[in-house]
Amino acid sequence: MRQRIVIIATVGVVIGLLILVNALGYAQSSETLEFEALPNRSTYNGGATGTRALYDLLNETGFKVTRWRESSDVLLSHAREDVSTFVVIGRTRVPFEEEEARNLLLWVERGGRLVLVDRRPDPKLLPQSGHWNIAVELLEYPPADINPGNQKDMTEAVSSVHPVQPTPLTRTVESVKPSRFASAVRFSYLPPERGNQSSSNPPVTQIPKNQNDNFSEPAQSEDESAHSEAESETETTNEDEIKAEAVEAPVTHLQTHRGAILVDFPHGEGRIVILSDPYFVANGGIQLEDNLQLALNTITARKGLIAFDEYHQGRAISRNAFVAYFAGTPILAMAGQLVLAVLVILWTNSRRFARPLPLPHVDRRSSLEFVASMAELQQRARAFDLAIENIYSRTRRVLTRYAGVDYHSSRGEIAERVAARSALNREQLESVMRDCEETINGSPISERESVTLVRRLREIEASLGLRMRSREVKQAAESKAPGG
Repeated sequence: MRQRIVIIATVGVVIGLLILVNALGYAQSSETLEFEALPNRSTYNGGATGTRALYDLLNETGFKVTRWRESSDVLLSHAREDVSTFVVIGRTRVPFEEEEARNLLLWVERGGRLVLVDRRPDPKLLPQSGHWNIAVELLEYPPADINPGNQKDMTEAVSSVHPVQPTPLTRTVESVKPSRFASAVRFSYLPPERGNQSSSNPPVTQIPKNQNDNFSEPAQSEDESAHSEAESETETTNEDEIKAEAVEAPVTHLQTHRGAILVDFPHGEGRIVILSDPYFVANGGIQLEDNLQLALNTITARKGLIAFDEYHQGRAISRNAFVAYFAGTPILAMAGQLVLAVLVILWTNSRRFARPLPLPHVDRRSSLEFVASMAELQQRARAFDLAIENIYSRTRRVLTRYAGVDYHSSRGEIAERVAARSALNREQLESVMRDCEETINGSPISERESVTLVRRLREIEASLGLRMRSREVKQAAESKAPGG
């Protein structure tokens, strides 16, 4: 008993240590510092580089939002037709496959709206808009030692940016505060006759020329300069072509002296929006100036369900409901460690640590097994006369001893002497003895009659108070014992 208590106490201590170690490990992982060079833009992340604040705000203010944890291929299914805006924030941890990017752009062509918030969007998600090429240029890479939660470091030497023109994306936005790592959106026009020109002679990119160190409003937007160049180079085109090219041209909403930071352009029946600085929507910078309003205008410009891409952030949906419920908690790790500990204990107990000993031999046989076997054989063979003979011979021996006569005396004499010494009826006793002797001598008898005859013999023994032999007493006690 003492050994069992020690084992139970040891198991309890091990379980407590596992819980403590996992809890401490989980708390430490939650407090891990984030870096702007390796951000986590997931809506589950409440850190400086995460976007949980924006998602919770949209969810609590009545907008229809969801965390998209499936492949973008599912957007083409009829079950996902209610998604109107698909948002991809930051450089994804799981890159887009060629087929995924193609299906996502096909969804945009059918009327969807794709919002890319990144300093380096995946080139597969930046298709050509008519004769316009769109690219995003990374101007400054974030150093590894910068703290994304320090607004002063993130916006050092950066001036506020004002909208270029009043658009739905800049509604009620007076000024915003980007980070100093904001990229520049470049777009250039390819005339139809030079549409197949080799990449060795790239088209001229329209970049405002302003040498100020701080961000400032350009004298002329890239949209206006691009259109002016297009008009000068396509003077011979007809009016319909000019209108089509104007519709396909990207629209600049925010711009600094280094380039545009908020642009959208058509793609089929839908549109693609590029915001070249995730700091506008990140937890660390969304509260600066009108950054929140700009984020709301950019993401909620179209009514309907807004899906934030979590599949490519490494948050793919789990098909196991139990695992999904405990994801992100130390419960799964604890369960795995407990299973490993149990397996180690079982393996240890199954190992032999001394010389082999034979198993104890337990005699499972009962002294009544022979009687039971003989009774079963007699019942199957319907040898009721043999059963009566076994019982009657013993009863006759007891009666002769009770009457004080010889065993070979006649049944009449035995019955008379027994009746004289007891209250039994002589005729009834002699009748029972005669029926038993006739059965032994071959008289036919049924199973029910044999049982009745044996019961009458037992009643005679009981009425006379005849005690069974010690062997029979022992057998009777064993038959009544548990498991007998």
